[in-house]
Amino acid sequence: MIYLDYQATTPLAPEAFEAMLPWLRDQHANPHSPHRPGRAAKAAVEVARAEIATLLPPGGRVVFTSGATEALNWAIKGSRRPITTIATEHAAVLDTVAAVGDATILPVERDGRVATPPVSDELVVAMLVNNEIGTIQPLDAMRGAPLLCDAVQGFGRVPIPDNVDLVAISAHKIHGPKGIGALWIRDGLHLEPLLHGGDQEGGRSGTLSPALCAGFGAAARLMRDRAVQDAEHVERLWSLATDRLKGWTINGSTEHRYRGNLNVRRPRLDVARLMSDCRDIAFSAGSACASGSGRPSHVLRAIGLTDAEARSSIRLGWGRYTTEAELGDALDRLIDAADVQA
Repeated sequence: MIYLDYQATTPLAPEAFEAMLPWLRDQHANPHSPHRPGRAAKAAVEVARAEIATLLPPGGRVVFTSGATEALNWAIKGSRRPITTIATEHAAVLDTVAAVGDATILPVERDGRVATPPVSDELVVAMLVNNEIGTIQPLDAMRGAPLLCDAVQGFGRVPIPDNVDLVAISAHKIHGPKGIGALWIRDGLHLEPLLHGGDQEGGRSGTLSPALCAGFGAAARLMRDRAVQDAEHVERLWSLATDRLKGWTINGSTEHRYRGNLNVRRPRLDVARLMSDCRDIAFSAGSACASGSGRPSHVLRAIGLTDAEARSSIRLGWGRYTTEAELGDALDRLIDAADVQA
């Protein structure tokens, strides 16, 4: 299997697995217990928290959550403010906003970027890197009270501007484990709790998993240490893919984009048939969270594509563990299979 679905999830880094293993196999203490094993578990959690914080702005704290969906729900619901957000946001934002109500949804241009960066006294919610089309939003030009950044796709890859007040992140998008994320909260900002209980995280209740925290921390450390190497590798793969896929149309910006994401379309492409013909290549027709809905991508519709154009689009995602040979082989097979349909 050639894996080209890095926006859905990334392969677990071997170093993250090794960091988790002792806490799964040998050390089972609750990190919130005051005895010696509990304090050792808490120390592992705090080391991980510090590693993650190095990739975030100064002047805030990292609070562990079950994932980015919980982090976004907590930030939006806990702010208790009217909301301004963008039509291409993830379902974890748009569905939460719909549940809360009292929201302004801003349109985007053809490249996926918001036409006028919002400057508002409302809670502004914006994705740093779009999960479907890779477009980077101009967060540094946005002003909110506060400004919530969904950095799930960009964390460790694209700089997070200093003007943000809340940042949601997820471990499994940076070669860490599934089931853990975090919300970064600027110092002095108060959120109403989403979960009530033991208040283990100071506003967030629930027993933490030292294993998941350790894996998240190790993955974050690798993102920092390998930043230049990973970026250069992703750029080489982008050049390879865009060269091979001449004649296909790129969805979203090519200038303001994370280059580990390539969303492309071809007229009258039957994506379901393409997936069947290339079943040993893992790629996507859009967000994994919306797969199976039968509806065209709301992101592709928001940038002006017709239903037919949206349904003839595929998303390819690559990263650290994708080889040039693998990508080249996959592209040749995808092109050959698409040519048969023509």
